[in-house]
Amino acid sequence: MASVETAAEHERILREIESTDTNCIGPTLRSVYDGQEHGLFMEKLDARIRNHDREIEKMCNHHFQGFVDSITELLKVRGEAQKLKSQVIETNVRLQEDGKVLIGSMEELKQCRVQQRNIATTIDKLALCLPVLEMYSRLQEQMRAKRYYPALRTLEQLEHTCLPRAGQYRFCSIMAENIPKLRTLIQDTAMTQLRDFLESIRKHSDKIGETAIKQAQLQRSLDSSVTLQPRALIGRRGRKEAAAVTESSGEGGSPLSEQDSGILDVEDEEEEDVPGAQDLVDFSPVYRCLHIYTVLGLRDVFENYYRKQRRKQARLVLQPHSNMHETLEGYRRYFNQIVGFFVVEDHILHTTQGLVNRAYVEELWELALSKIVAALRTHSSYCDDPDLVLDLKNLIVLFADTLQGYGFPVSQLFDMLLEMREQYGEILLKRWNITFRQILDQDNFSPIPVSTEQEYRQYTSQFPLQDPELEKLSFPKKLPFSEFVPKAYCQLKEFIYACLKYSEDLHLSSTEIDDMIRKSTNLLLTRTLSNCLQYAIKKKNVGLAELVQVIINTTHLEQSCHFLEEFITNITNVPPETANATKLYGTATFKDARHAAEAEIYTSLNAKIDQFLQLADYDWMSAAQSSGGLTTSDYLVDLITFLRSTFSVFTNLPGMPVEHATLPGKVAQTACMSACKHISTSLMQLLLDPEVRQISIGALHQLNVDLKECESFARAGPVAGFQGDTLLLAFSDLRQLLDLFTQWDWSTYLADYGKSTCKYLRVNPHTALALLEKMKETSRKNVVLAQFKKADRDRQKLIDAVIKQLRNLIAQHHA
Repeated sequence: MASVETAAEHERILREIESTDTNCIGPTLRSVYDGQEHGLFMEKLDARIRNHDREIEKMCNHHFQGFVDSITELLKVRGEAQKLKSQVIETNVRLQEDGKVLIGSMEELKQCRVQQRNIATTIDKLALCLPVLEMYSRLQEQMRAKRYYPALRTLEQLEHTCLPRAGQYRFCSIMAENIPKLRTLIQDTAMTQLRDFLESIRKHSDKIGETAIKQAQLQRSLDSSVTLQPRALIGRRGRKEAAAVTESSGEGGSPLSEQDSGILDVEDEEEEDVPGAQDLVDFSPVYRCLHIYTVLGLRDVFENYYRKQRRKQARLVLQPHSNMHETLEGYRRYFNQIVGFFVVEDHILHTTQGLVNRAYVEELWELALSKIVAALRTHSSYCDDPDLVLDLKNLIVLFADTLQGYGFPVSQLFDMLLEMREQYGEILLKRWNITFRQILDQDNFSPIPVSTEQEYRQYTSQFPLQDPELEKLSFPKKLPFSEFVPKAYCQLKEFIYACLKYSEDLHLSSTEIDDMIRKSTNLLLTRTLSNCLQYAIKKKNVGLAELVQVIINTTHLEQSCHFLEEFITNITNVPPETANATKLYGTATFKDARHAAEAEIYTSLNAKIDQFLQLADYDWMSAAQSSGGLTTSDYLVDLITFLRSTFSVFTNLPGMPVEHATLPGKVAQTACMSACKHISTSLMQLLLDPEVRQISIGALHQLNVDLKECESFARAGPVAGFQGDTLLLAFSDLRQLLDLFTQWDWSTYLADYGKSTCKYLRVNPHTALALLEKMKETSRKNVVLAQFKKADRDRQKLIDAVIKQLRNLIAQHHA
C-alpha cells in the first residue's frame, strides 16, 4: 500500500516538474530529498526522460524531409537575395544622386515653413503686445498731462485686459510691477489735489459767501414775475451743474475739467450778472478724486477723509474773531465764510452721489447754527451802537435768507433776532436818554416866539398844536411851550421809526410789529423820558419859571399822546381798537412828570421861604410895647415881596387849551396855599423851638404884627381863584394861638374846649401849655428881680393857675 502511495507521489512531483518554471522547482526537489525513496524517484525520473527522448526522436524523424527541403529552398533564395541586394544598392546610389537636389529643395522648403510659422507666431504675439505698448504709452501721456482719472481707467484696462493677453514677457513683467506704483502715485496725486482744493476753498470761502449773499440780495430785489422763475437763477443747481454731472458720468472721461483746483478768476460783474458758486470754484479735483477712489475701491476712505477735513474747516470757520463786534465788516466776513462753506457743501451734495448726504449736511448745519447763535449773542452784547445793531440785524436777515434759499432751516436765527430786539431796544433807550438830556440842557424853558406864519407852520408841522385861540392872534406871538416839546415829539417819532426798521424782514405779522413798537415806545416814555424829565426837574438851580414851563410842556406832550397812537397805527396798519392791543402810557408819564414838577415847585418855594425865615431874629425877652409902636420884621417884608413877584409868574402864564385852561391857576393856588401853610408852621416852630426857653409877651406882640402882615398878604389875593378867606385858613392855627395869649382869654378857652363852637378850636392844649411854660420862666425871673411888684406876682400866680388847669384838661382828655 505504501509503495502505491509513493509511486503516486513521485508521479505528482514529475508532473509538477514538467509543468513548473525551472525557477520555482526548488521546493519540489526539496520534497524529494526530504523523502526516503530518493533513489526510486531518480529511477522514475530517468525513465521519464527516456520516454521524452523517444518522443522527440519520433517527431524529428517525422519532419526531417521537410527541413531539408526548406534548407534547399533557402539556399536558392540566398542567391536571388544577393542579386536583389546589389540591384537595391545600385538603385539607392542612383536615387541618392538624383535626390540630392530634391533634398536640398526640401530643406529649403522646411526652413521656409519654419520661418513662416515663426513670422505668423510673431505677428500674433505682436498683435497682442502692441495694444499693451500703445496703452502704456497713452498712460504715460495721461500721467504727464495730469489726467489721472483717464490714466487710472487706462491702467485698469492695461492690467486686467491687455497684459493677460500679451503673455509672459519681460516688459510685461516690468509694466505689471509698475502698475501698483502708478496706482499709488495717482492716488497720492489726487489726494494732494484734493488737499489743495480744500485749502483753496477755505481761503476763498469769504469770496464764495459774498457772491452767494449778493445773489440773495439780487433775488430779493427782483419783481414778482422774476421771482417765479426757477431757483436755478441763484446759481445753486443751474444748467452748468447739470452739464457737469452729465460730463462726469461719461465712460472713461474725466469729471468736469482737468484743471488744477482753486478759485477761478472772475472779473467784477454787474449785480444783474452775479456768478454762481460753480463759476467761482473748480470742483473738478473733488469729482476726480472721488472717481479715482471709487475705481480703486476706496470710496469709503475718501468719503471719511473728505467729511473729516470739512468738519475741521467748519470748526475754523465758525470760530469768530475776538474783535468781530467792533465793526460790521467783521460780522460780514464771518457770515461770508459760513455761507461760502455751506454753499460748497450744498453744491457737492447735489453734484455727487453719496460723497455727502443730507444727514451729514444737516448735522454740520446744526453744529454751525448753535455756534453761530452763541457767537452772535456774545459779540452783539458788546455793541452799544444802535446803527451797528440795526446793520447787524439786516446782515443776519440776509445771511438767513441766503442759507434758507439753499434749504437750510434758519428759524433759530430769527428767534435770536427777536432776542436781539430787546437789546436793540435797550441801546435805543440809552441813546434817546442822551438825546433827551441834550435837548433839556439846551432848552431855555421859555415859550417859543414866532414872528411869521412860516415859523408858526414850521413848529406846528413838528408838533400837533391845536389851539384855535392862538391861531387867531396876530404875529408876533408866542407858542405856550418851549423848544423841548417839538424836539421831543420829533424824537419820539424817530424812535418809533427806529423800532420799525428793526422789525422789517423778520417775518412778523402787523400785529406783532405794532405790539413791539408800542411796548418799546412805552418803555421810552415811562422810563427814559420820565427819568430825563425828573433829571430836569431835580437839577440844581432850576427856577420856578422853569418848573412852570416844564408843567406846560408836559401838558402839551400829554395831549399829543393820541397823535402818537395814530402815528403808530398809520405805519403798522393795526387799528388801536384791536383786541389785546397795547396802549401807550404817555398820559400817565407826563402826568407824573407834571406832578413831580408841581411838587418841586412847592419844595423849592418852601426852601426859599426857609432861607428868609433863617434871617428871622426875634427878641424873645423884649418888653411889652403898644401895638402902634411895632413894625413888621424886615425878613418878613422881603419874604412877602418875593412871594408877590413869584406868584405873578403864575398869573402871567399863557392860557391852556381845552380842559387844562385852569391848570396854572391850580398850581399857583396850591403853591400859594403851601407857602402860607409853610410860613405859619415855621413861625409856630419858632415859638415852640426847644432852644427858646423863655418868651415874653412883647415877643408875642411882635410875632402878632408879623402874622398880621402875612394875613394882609393872604387877603390881597396874590393868586386868583381863592374863594373868600380860604387862604387865611393857613394861618388860623397861629392866629388863634396868638389871640389866646395876647388877649389872655383863658376862661373862654377852658370853658369852650372841645366844643365845635369854640373860639380857639385850633389851639392844641399841649401847644398852649408849652408856650405857657416858656412864659412862666420869664415871669418867674421877673418876680425875682422885682419882688415888690404886686402885678407881676399876680400874673405869675395866674400863669401857674392856667398851667394847672391845662394839665388837668390834658389829663382828662387823655383819660
